[in-house]
Amino acid sequence: IGSHSAETDSQTEWTDVQKKIIPWKNSTPSLDLEMAFQDRAAKLGKSNSGLIVVASLIDKPTNLGGLCRTSEIFGASALVVGSLHYIQDKQFQHLSVSAEQWLPLVEVKPCQLVDYLQQKKTEGYTIIGVEQTAKSFDLTEYCFPEKSLLLLGNEHEGIPANLIHHLDVCVEIPQQGIIRSLNVHVSGALLIWEYTRQQVIKQKQQK
Repeated sequence: IGSHSAETDSQTEWTDVQKKIIPWKNSTPSLDLEMAFQDRAAKLGKSNSGLIVVASLIDKPTNLGGLCRTSEIFGASALVVGSLHYIQDKQFQHLSVSAEQWLPLVEVKPCQLVDYLQQKKTEGYTIIGVEQTAKSFDLTEYCFPEKSLLLLGNEHEGIPANLIHHLDVCVEIPQQGIIRSLNVHVSGALLIWEYTRQQVIKQKQQK
């Protein structure tokens, strides 16, 4: 009995350590999980977020899958990719863990980006590039507008010069190390989180 009691106490002690939902591993979802999925599906394409993440220049499925997951978790309104065929890639699916089912995905090929960015400008979006330039704003000092479009560069070449001319602003992440570049998914995740953090603070102040 003493041993059983100790085991029970140990289990109770660890129940709050980790709590997360893994959709693809739940063969018989609970009612709460089903309701959460139904609620998310009802809101699909109707996110309150004003953030669009544009990843059309990225060509590695792992980075796209990770961005898809991050964008969905933080409630971005859409993820733009160069081709919807990436969704079928096993590496993409491994990283996205089904996020593509709950996040609106839009296909905009790299050659269509100029027109797409111009269209979004007319809709009131601020076009923000994640890039180190002479006029880049430090991420810690930049205030994201509610309607923000985040353009991420290619893994090797960054954002090409012809697209930089169409940006309203460039934002860079302050770094301390010798290596001067972050993985594009990591860079995107940091800016997505900072946008989300600022908007959450704004909403709390308005209440």
